[in-house]
Amino acid sequence: MKSNLHPTDYRPVVMQDPSADYAFLTKSTAKTDKTIKWEDGNEYPLLEVYISSASHPFYTGKETLIDTEGRVDRFKARAEAAKARQEALASKAKKAAARSAAKADKDDK
Repeated sequence: MKSNLHPTDYRPVVMQDPSADYAFLTKSTAKTDKTIKWEDGNEYPLLEVYISSASHPFYTGKETLIDTEGRVDRFKARAEAAKARQEALASKAKKAAARSAAKADKDDK
């Protein structure tokens, strides 16, 4: 069996979900520079999580949008830009078709 395979810094850590104002004390090896004073008066490392059982739609029964990195806004902007490009191309195609029809009519006369 390999030695020194498992982490040795397994310690109590406070996990905090700021969006739901919820925190709990557990054990983890996650690295963090933040600390917090817990209910028992001791100071523990603080690890902020953005989705927990207090805010996850599966556990709460509510569908809420949690977007901490702006992904939804970027997606909406790309979708709007694509729609604008598509409309511009359709408009350009209509104008070209109208011009070619007018030119064909002019050549027939």
